[in-house]
Amino acid sequence: MNWLFRIARRRSSLFFRVLNFQAESNRTLTRRGARPLEFPFSLIDGRRPFYREGAARKAFLPGWPGDEQDGSTEMNSDDLALFLRVANTGSYSRTSLETGISQSALSRRIAALEGDLNTRLFHRSGRGVVLTDTGRRLVTYATDIEGLLATISSEMSLAVRQGPASIVIAAQPTIARMLFGSVGKMLKSCYPGIRVRFREGLGGHIHEWLATGEVDAAIIYLPEHHSALGVDVVIRERLSFVAPLAFGPIGEGFPVERLGDVPMVLPSQPHGLRVLAESLAARYSKSIKVSMECDASVYITRQLVVENCGCTILPLTSVQDEVRQGVLQAAPLVMPDVLRDVAIVSARNRPPIAEQWQVLQSVRQEIVRLVESGMWADAMLV
Repeated sequence: MNWLFRIARRRSSLFFRVLNFQAESNRTLTRRGARPLEFPFSLIDGRRPFYREGAARKAFLPGWPGDEQDGSTEMNSDDLALFLRVANTGSYSRTSLETGISQSALSRRIAALEGDLNTRLFHRSGRGVVLTDTGRRLVTYATDIEGLLATISSEMSLAVRQGPASIVIAAQPTIARMLFGSVGKMLKSCYPGIRVRFREGLGGHIHEWLATGEVDAAIIYLPEHHSALGVDVVIRERLSFVAPLAFGPIGEGFPVERLGDVPMVLPSQPHGLRVLAESLAARYSKSIKVSMECDASVYITRQLVVENCGCTILPLTSVQDEVRQGVLQAAPLVMPDVLRDVAIVSARNRPPIAEQWQVLQSVRQEIVRLVESGMWADAMLV
């Protein structure tokens, strides 16, 4: 008789533990504004309760593994995609292998979806899972949603690949001479429908155009103060001392200290090249001897130097044809080396046009190609 008494006592103890759990759970649900669960449900074999209301699923029953205390179980496209996978395979284990999601996590996701929809989606059996009538209806909706999302993704990707309807790109004269031809050809090839407009100007003018929206982006020599610009530095370019043949031999490198001793053809203030030349001379307590100011194109500056009107400082790429022809000579500025950063910039105070980022990445790749091929002389990638 003692063993019968022990069994009865154990069952009585389990019964009261169930009642205590029921009372504690329903107090928690009521406190969170959710409808109490309908009992009994299976506690002994470890199966999860079936939540009658979506709110109850979100209320969090303490003690159930996998429940999250933030209550966030909103249905989303990922849940529907997983549901379709399970529906197509008819098996949690096979879906788990295909997706890399553990069976327990997959089961919790489907259970959460069932809780949100307040219905069963699958019948479980020893051979897998079978759709319920509601589940079959959801397959239709989920398939439509999956198709719509695929269409949206395809349409948006196509828009990015096509580029913007138009874009205005500016550059300083030296950079424009080097880049605009190859960049224009590349953009026309990559984005056939795009309308491209190039503008050439001095650094100060380009900053104003960016601020007022007259240009969308620019490729410029990066100024010392550029906090108002969105900057992508692409290359670093060395400056050279350029002289007429009548100047005499200049050697393999021209010391910066000597810039204040020779007549110079330079643009007027506030051109960046003029400011740079004066700051370099000032390091040695000297002033630049300006023999002639030239605010015209780089071509005119070169011609003035050819005619022995003075010397100048320019990137080697600006005069390499004349150097090859033997009408000018050039040597890098040394002690110290003088380098300038070339950057793709846009205005921070204006949102970029749609698909602009992709186009500017293409421009960047073209600059990299020119440097790597040696066409952009005395330049190095950053």
